[in-house]
Amino acid sequence: MLKKILSVIGAISIVAFIYFMISFGGMISKVSSLHPDAMGYYMDMFKKVLETGNSAEAMVRKVKINDDISNEDVVESLRSIAEENNFLVVGDSKMSINSSIKEPNGKRYIRILHFCSPSIAEQFIDYSEAFGAFMPCRILIVEDDKGGRWLYTMSMELMLYGGKPLPDNMMKMAERVRDLMYGMMDAAATGEDYEPKEEDE
Repeated sequence: MLKKILSVIGAISIVAFIYFMISFGGMISKVSSLHPDAMGYYMDMFKKVLETGNSAEAMVRKVKINDDISNEDVVESLRSIAEENNFLVVGDSKMSINSSIKEPNGKRYIRILHFCSPSIAEQFIDYSEAFGAFMPCRILIVEDDKGGRWLYTMSMELMLYGGKPLPDNMMKMAERVRDLMYGMMDAAATGEDYEPKEEDE
């Protein structure tokens, strides 16, 4: 009787092992088709989720605004840099801009600027309609519960590197948009001049 039970357990173990190997092997095959940097970015995101317990925190890039930079200066800087780089300002969501929690009964400052390059957007939507859900690019200006001000945007690394490698021309366009968005934030938050990132030859 014991021998029969052990035989059944052994058979189940073998079947389970085969199933695991087939499933795991298929997963490895799929992972190998992704961009070489994909798993690193996914692991960074997962680590951030574990640290904060907040999935949204793991998917954004944020920059602290210097105390001596006004909200109006931040908005003007973002707008002017975008326009100088043929990036259209396609929206301005003024959610709560006339106050601050530093004032008695004040509301936190919240404003979202929307940016887009229609020609680039069209090419990415032609490639996959799902990219349209990430458009237009947005930068949030927000005051935290201590009166500090921040710029937030979506972290674009997973969109660029999280799947199968994009065609070279599309990758270059996407990286230009990413570098412009990040550069705009850094310049607006500090009052420094915008320095375009040099393209690789």
